[in-house]
Amino acid sequence: MHVLVTGGAGYIGSHTVKELLQAGYKVTVLDNLSRGHRAVARVLPGAEFVWGDIADRELVGGLLRTRNIRAVLHFAALSLVSESVAEPSLYYHNNVVKGLSLLEAVREAGVPYFIFSSTAAVYGEPVQVPIEEGHSLVPTNPYGATKLSFEEALRWYGVAYGLKYIILRYFNAAGADPEGELGEDHQPETHLIPLVLQAALGLRPKVTIFGTDYPTPDGTCMRDYIHVTDLAAAHVLALRALEGELLSGAYNLGNEQGYSVREVVEVARRVTGRNFPVEEGARRPGDPAVLVASSRRIREELGWRPRYGDLETIVRTAWEWHRRHPEGYGDGTKTGFHD
Repeated sequence: MHVLVTGGAGYIGSHTVKELLQAGYKVTVLDNLSRGHRAVARVLPGAEFVWGDIADRELVGGLLRTRNIRAVLHFAALSLVSESVAEPSLYYHNNVVKGLSLLEAVREAGVPYFIFSSTAAVYGEPVQVPIEEGHSLVPTNPYGATKLSFEEALRWYGVAYGLKYIILRYFNAAGADPEGELGEDHQPETHLIPLVLQAALGLRPKVTIFGTDYPTPDGTCMRDYIHVTDLAAAHVLALRALEGELLSGAYNLGNEQGYSVREVVEVARRVTGRNFPVEEGARRPGDPAVLVASSRRIREELGWRPRYGDLETIVRTAWEWHRRHPEGYGDGTKTGFHD
């Protein structure tokens, strides 16, 4: 099967491209490189990389038809919560308007399968933990709201046009490809584990813990970290399930295990052997005390099993990549991409 991966030069998208190639799929990547990395094309030469935007209907339609694309895996989105609050128009235009353009191209080309990269942000403040898929959907920021808007559009496209889809709601993706080829490189970086590792490398003067008075065992926020390779593997399982008899639906992806900010810091110190400075700061508005997934549904229905579930393995794989790539991918040209 030939699949199109939008945003496949980004963090989660690139790891998924690698898993798809290893599973025997033929892969075309479409990325406008606004947040993705040119260097990914050199790391994954088995895929075809196309430089372009999901809102370019002529380009997308041409790719879907001429390559006989049978499935789209959609990762192309903006995903910074604070940025979404400051610039909601940017997020609605990119995540909803452009997303609908992609869906229309998919419908017109008759592509039967669609997998959507969603987020735990669609749940908002958790009412119960661990969070199950039936939890109320009340996002508290534009990022989560735009992801939910696209989820709803996808559901109605399924009802009206017969599009089979799976929505995968991520909790905290972390870690790096165990082979050391792919890693996490965001500009700006907002995720805890790479921030801590950058401090260990001396690229940041310190790590700030935002809030130490939460109702958790050590007073800091607790999050459910999932290794990015385990997350990528779930997409392959989802695609195979759609090819079979699985009905459309949504699944959480997490380890069902919460780790606090202090635990992440201590594990990073142990893994790196470096004692970097840590500063305590005030809470950030909107940070829930605990976010932990229930992944029971995807485990039972798709047989998903994390291979890299413990925090030390997650941090160790991330450290190996950051240690070898202290400046990230260091992209320069559009090598590997064509127009």
